[in-house]
Amino acid sequence: MSRKKKKSKSKSIDEKGFIKFLKDERFRYATGIIMILFAFYLFLSFISYFFHWETDQDFRWAEVFSGPEITVENQGGKWGAWLSDIFINRWFGFPSLLFPIILIAWSLHFFKFSFFKIWSVTRNSLILIILLSITFGAIFGSASGYLGGGPGGTHGFHISRWMIALMGTVGTGFALTILFSSFFLFTTPVLNMIKERKGMPGDEEPNEEHTNADEDLIFEQSTGPQDNGRSVKHEEAEDENFIVSENHVTVDERSSNNGDEVEITVEKSSQEEHLKGDGTAGELQNYDPTLELPNYKLPPLSILKDYDSGDTTVTNEELISNKNKIVETLASYKIKIDKIKATIGPTVTLYEIVPAPGIRISKIKNLEDDIALSLAALGIRIIAPIPGKGTIGIEVPNQTPRLVAMKTILGSRKFQESDFELAIALGKTISNETFTFDLTKMPHLLVAGATGQGKSVGLNAIIASLLYKKHPAQLKFVMIDPKKVELSLFSRIENHFLAKLEDTEEAIITDTQKVISTLNALCAEMDERYDLLQMAHVRNIKEYNKKFIDRRLNPEKGHRYMPFIVVVIDEFADLIMTAGRSIETPISRLAQLARAIGIHLVIATQRPTTNIITGVIKANFPARIAFRVSSGIDSRTILDGPGADQLIGRGDMLFMSGNEPVRIQCAFIDTPEIDDLTEFISEQKGYAGAMELKGVDEGTGEPIEVDMRKRDDMFEEAARLVVQHQQGSTSLIQRKLALGYNRAGRIVDQLEAAGILGPPEGSKARQVLAKDEFSLEQILNEL
Repeated sequence: MSRKKKKSKSKSIDEKGFIKFLKDERFRYATGIIMILFAFYLFLSFISYFFHWETDQDFRWAEVFSGPEITVENQGGKWGAWLSDIFINRWFGFPSLLFPIILIAWSLHFFKFSFFKIWSVTRNSLILIILLSITFGAIFGSASGYLGGGPGGTHGFHISRWMIALMGTVGTGFALTILFSSFFLFTTPVLNMIKERKGMPGDEEPNEEHTNADEDLIFEQSTGPQDNGRSVKHEEAEDENFIVSENHVTVDERSSNNGDEVEITVEKSSQEEHLKGDGTAGELQNYDPTLELPNYKLPPLSILKDYDSGDTTVTNEELISNKNKIVETLASYKIKIDKIKATIGPTVTLYEIVPAPGIRISKIKNLEDDIALSLAALGIRIIAPIPGKGTIGIEVPNQTPRLVAMKTILGSRKFQESDFELAIALGKTISNETFTFDLTKMPHLLVAGATGQGKSVGLNAIIASLLYKKHPAQLKFVMIDPKKVELSLFSRIENHFLAKLEDTEEAIITDTQKVISTLNALCAEMDERYDLLQMAHVRNIKEYNKKFIDRRLNPEKGHRYMPFIVVVIDEFADLIMTAGRSIETPISRLAQLARAIGIHLVIATQRPTTNIITGVIKANFPARIAFRVSSGIDSRTILDGPGADQLIGRGDMLFMSGNEPVRIQCAFIDTPEIDDLTEFISEQKGYAGAMELKGVDEGTGEPIEVDMRKRDDMFEEAARLVVQHQQGSTSLIQRKLALGYNRAGRIVDQLEAAGILGPPEGSKARQVLAKDEFSLEQILNEL
């Protein structure tokens, strides 16, 4: 028995050594050099054959090793003459010149130049050789007296003769035309271009914003910073008090109350430049995690709807009316204003006022309700002062808010060209600029707001942004939805982007107990990733993946490419109410530690109360989004200050990331658009299933069901290890055998099921039931 084991062991060592030799960089480079030299030799022989074929075409293999009395004219010698006769005369004719090109492509592949997919190039080249050979044979025939079999070789001549006899000359021409058309259709981007063109409505560019001003406006919106040196045309102002200038419109009017001269400057919102494409993910060098799904296509923008016309709906009369009411209200409290500047956004207009010297800011701040009353508007918000500007801001809702389409946001140059690891585009700011941020820098996000104020649309915008930027190999979602309806559409992309607990049927987690198990499994995944970072001597996931891509980490030692994991919880309040600390503990642990290893949390709730958003949660979620809430207390719970209670709803929100909140109009993406997006992804080839999160023993004391027929390859080695040390712990197996946490945990479960280890005993190590090697051998033999 021991001899058999030694033989099998030595055999496996030999196989590993051979595989290691094949993977050796020196072997790859040597093979590449041999291939490129042979390609040039073959090419030289083929070219020489065209001039000396008459003397060399009957050269036979048996004469290759003959003495010097037999000579050839071919510059490649006897080998070259024989190979040229085989390829050009007996086989494929002129198209044989593509064979050296195939060899050069393979040599470049061995040198790690990934300009193309080597197997696709090889397959397409061979098909083209056969088609060209038949075509030349049909056109030129055998042309006896020239190259023997003709330009198409003997192969092309006989196949073409057979086709002509079968279908006639015209039929053969039609057949070859169909074959060539099909070949170029499937091997060039023409098909994809046709599909994308078909999905676009008319001839309009999907990402281009209109810059025509409204008929009632006296100004145009600028096209952003790139137009600074360009003159901007304005319509004639009907009111004689307007002074039209190149970059702004000023208004000179005297207040009816105090007679002061107040100037209002309308600052034009920026219209961002948009790309005309859908964007592509950057290609990775060396090891490419996307190669398992090489044909995956990022979703095109054409599947989204364009709700946004790009035109502002704020009229000149509305601007003047609001300006007069603000000046009159402040003047009634003896507050003088030197200047007002208006910045028009999609939902609100920001009036920046410069108070006269000696005016206290707090005095203006206390007039928030009075200004709201005079304007008869909901959601007046005063920013006193605006950080970095030295002015006081008064945000006034527009009478006709403008809808911001998700298509416009995702098509913006700012989003398409962003180099963020996890780029998210939320919507537009007051200055009409696309607001984007990197989730990895946040590193977690808390979303709160009252029911019906846009929270679910905001979550969909976050998820859609990531789906438009990342390949399935680079990103996974863990979606938790206690309400069972909000995230259900994303179940269709299970085989592409979702992660779930192993042996779980539903990809969208709705059961509270499974939520706890999933969060604990994420904690175990986090611990395993930290162990891998420690083994790799790096500090974060970016450095680790860079090292793995550069092939500086050995997969045989447990290393693997780590995708980002984004955990989306739609209703956090329901989980806290039903599970309490069982949910809060793993959430807090992930929030504190998971940033460095690429696990990020997006938690949403419609009940922003202190018993839901606790101090521990707030401390670990510095990035927060607040939609409209019903009271100032709720606003302070989310943002540590007022403001969310003054929003107007329908996607109007405040984003805070350690600084002053930024007001944003959330991009609108409707349910049918999400349906089309997930359908586009689900119709493409995906993985065999969702990414599996390994379940962990939560200390219930109940035995875990283990299929002993699927024992780990390291089971016996681990069994001998624990018996030798008389210590049954996961950390021992993990450390001694250089395994990951999850795999070591599964082996411990198998050792328990086999009767080698006892059940868990809290924080203590498990009892080793097999006291010596003899007892262990008996157990192993029974298995």
